[in-house]
Amino acid sequence: MKYKPHSYQAFAKDFIIENKKSGLFLDMGLGKTVITLTAIFDLMFDYFDIAKVLVIAPLRVAESTWDAELYKWDHLKDLKISKVLGNKKKRIEALNAKADIYIINRENVKWLVDMLGKDWPFDMVVIDELSSFKSHRAARFKALKKIRPCMKRVVGLTGTPSPNSLLDLWAQVYLLDGGERLGRTVTSYRDKYFLPDKRNQHVVFSYKPREYAKEEIHQKLSDICVSMKAEDYLNMPDRINNKIEISLPEKIKEKYKRLERDLLLPLKETDIVANNAAALTNKLLQFSNGAIYDEDGEVEVIHDEKLKALDELIEAANGKPVLIFYSYKHDKDRIKDHLKNVRVLETRKDIDEWNKGKVEVMLTHPASAGHGLNLQAGGNIIVWFGLTWSLELYQQANARLHRQGQKENVIIHHIISKGTVDEDVMRALDKKHINQEELLKAVKARIGGKENVI
Repeated sequence: MKYKPHSYQAFAKDFIIENKKSGLFLDMGLGKTVITLTAIFDLMFDYFDIAKVLVIAPLRVAESTWDAELYKWDHLKDLKISKVLGNKKKRIEALNAKADIYIINRENVKWLVDMLGKDWPFDMVVIDELSSFKSHRAARFKALKKIRPCMKRVVGLTGTPSPNSLLDLWAQVYLLDGGERLGRTVTSYRDKYFLPDKRNQHVVFSYKPREYAKEEIHQKLSDICVSMKAEDYLNMPDRINNKIEISLPEKIKEKYKRLERDLLLPLKETDIVANNAAALTNKLLQFSNGAIYDEDGEVEVIHDEKLKALDELIEAANGKPVLIFYSYKHDKDRIKDHLKNVRVLETRKDIDEWNKGKVEVMLTHPASAGHGLNLQAGGNIIVWFGLTWSLELYQQANARLHRQGQKENVIIHHIISKGTVDEDVMRALDKKHINQEELLKAVKARIGGKENVI
């Protein structure tokens, strides 16, 4: 695909090139990945300023997002990526492979620093979701802090650099400039810009910014950081659809294909049976979400891949409210067990507290939030944990946030299990004419495939 950057994307790319330390605080949907890859390409092949780049990202993003974006655009085709993921042997092999960009998940940053030490080969480091390095006590921050003098260029990418407090900025900015702007220690930063707030005698539980703190901190960062809000730059409707594709482990894929092919999946103590195309569609959608009802109505957990993706989306939201739509009761129960801070939308009080910004994660079924609910005051982020084949439910549920009175662009994430019926549902939703017959047709094609083989 030919890349035709918006003016703000060209500006952000030039900002990275012109600043050896740069923080891009961009809303989701503005294209921070393609912006950064384009800057890397130019720095590597036009300016000859860098030779090896390290990208640090959340695991799912490291696994699929960066290389998917690279393969998407024609102008990036000459860049080579190596994923430093998996067990130790695979990571070492990936490090030894010849590539331009090496991608590692943030959990292995300490391992990488300990192994390479001062023989650090990367002259540019990109930290995707910089805000995940906001804790100065975390091992990942301490590791990068130690190696920071070896980095020629650093780029930090995030949408919300200070979700909880301006205190969150110190560690992140330190990784950009080595302490030049906000001080070399968190203590000096805190003493200069904050006052003790809640305390018990000599123990301080929280700090509040001094009157001049916000303005002065922002001024200090203005030369190396740029912030962009989606509503200021996107020349499109104020709704951003985002597909979060997850890969199921090979053993799980084999079980899925067996159920799809045979309409039967034997498990340890029970069987999953689909008697017809409609039942198969239902079972496959359940399977894609991670659990399935057996013949006795008991729940059989198959995988947790969507829960992992959900964790990363909530973390990326950095405290901004998230509305989750689930499909089956076992989805709701598993999400409730998995997340500590989730609330199920059940009462008027739940709605009122959501709209007052008092609920960080709200869980509901699309049928329960279909008509008549105004939730737009409480947030702008939707996650579809399980997809629905009903266009009406889908549109009405999204309209709870995507409606008049919403002050921000609505971001709608769809968690999709690759190679499953999720993709059929998403394609049909994209075409705006989903109905049960279309889904049944998709499933029948698979059944027909089995029959043709036999």
